[in-house]
Amino acid sequence: MRVSMLQMDMQLGEPQKNFEHAVSLVRQAAFMKPDVITLPETWNVGFFPKENLKGLADRDCVEVKKVFSALAKEYGVNIIAGSVANLKEDGRVYNTACVFDRQGGLAAEYDKVHLFSPSGEHEYFQHGTRPCNFELDGTPCSLVICYDIRFPELIRSEMLAGSKVQFVVSQWPDTRTLHWDTLNRARAIESQCYLSCTNSVGTAGATKCGGHSAVYGPMGECLVLGGEGEQILTADMDLSAVDRVRNTINVYRDRKPEAYRL
Repeated sequence: MRVSMLQMDMQLGEPQKNFEHAVSLVRQAAFMKPDVITLPETWNVGFFPKENLKGLADRDCVEVKKVFSALAKEYGVNIIAGSVANLKEDGRVYNTACVFDRQGGLAAEYDKVHLFSPSGEHEYFQHGTRPCNFELDGTPCSLVICYDIRFPELIRSEMLAGSKVQFVVSQWPDTRTLHWDTLNRARAIESQCYLSCTNSVGTAGATKCGGHSAVYGPMGECLVLGGEGEQILTADMDLSAVDRVRNTINVYRDRKPEAYRL
């Protein structure tokens, strides 16, 4: 599986400009002939405009579905369209990710479960309530958003549902790049999976996003690592390695869930 990650810069509170830029980056990435193209978190508005968030948000992901379903079908590529600020019919804003298959079909839709309380995300967004598992080209995959990566129990629940590739989309600040690098590598090692983590770059107010998008293998090896500027990163994942590693050090067989008090 070849994945191309769009380490995108965006403008805070400018959804039209961000949509245009995201489409341009997808078209550039398509020349790499990837199987999957990924975008970062809340790329439509940035993370996150506290003034008029509802007015700037997508509506039930209508625009995301329209634009990225068509792009997926046009290029015959799977697209993990990052996440967007998304106003649902219940009148609340969610941090929602959409996944499209090569035919433009909606393969998954996920609302971020863990909202980043230090920045007040929980005061503006409604949290999701379930993990996200899906298949791309017959490969079991899963998805989390940014702060979710700090909660290994969510990742493990997705692995126990069969995932072999964990996708992470984020707006992670440069002040905690060490955490970003370490947590993503750790989740790949403990889950014995491939992990593709797509971060953004640029600034949102006083916050600067740190880039460092990466792909890690099931032994923790780094296949590609981004810098701090906007770029498209591509890596090839040998999915057969997942089964080899899991059969060699079989943590799934050796688990003792009856001993865990969660």
